Amino acid sequence: MKCLSLRRLAVLAALAATVCAHAGNQKEEALADPVRLALARAISDPRPPKPEFSDIEDRIKYLRWLGEMSERLKKRLPDMQVRREFLQTAWYEAKRAGLDPSLVLGLIQVESGFRKYAVSPVGAHGYMQVMPFWTRVIGDGDRRKLFNMQTNLRYGCSILRLYLDMEKGNLYLALGRYNGSRGKPEYPNAVLAAWKRWEFTEEPTPGKQ
Repeated sequence: MKCLSLRRLAVLAALAATVCAHAGNQKEEALADPVRLALARAISDPRPPKPEFSDIEDRIKYLRWLGEMSERLKKRLPDMQVRREFLQTAWYEAKRAGLDPSLVLGLIQVESGFRKYAVSPVGAHGYMQVMPFWTRVIGDGDRRKLFNMQTNLRYGCSILRLYLDMEKGNLYLALGRYNGSRGKPEYPNAVLAAWKRWEFTEEPTPGKQ
């Protein structure tokens, strides 16, 4: 029985190590005041994550994306309302930051496995494994808010956008910076592979080329 228990513990430890292997470890860096203030304004924007569309075709495409991603995410987030709210918010925050929503989903898969209350060994919080120091640098200092779905996704998307800008659009380097492993291939490759699994291909509208 003891051997069996030890084996179970070993398996659980291995699984835990796998889940946390890519957990975020952003490094605190000196930010120019305009950059810091812009990030702070983006984080504090009180508007709810409600997508708005001026074009009916864009709305239809979004609804198709939402339905497809909801089906793919069903095993990880079984509750339909939670799943749809999560996807709606992820799409909104990704678009708001100028990111591909599928990239954001891939990053979340690698970072936390879609676990809202995930905490890494280095203290990163939530879906996008945001380091708590960010709440002090650009927020109100309350790290508990990183377990709020929209707050976590907003921080994560805003930070990735910052790193993309810092790296002049180089996604590979920006992802490495997000993970605190800039220049090493493991994390960017893992996120890029996961991104492919969440890509959405829009079906052509009948009668259109």
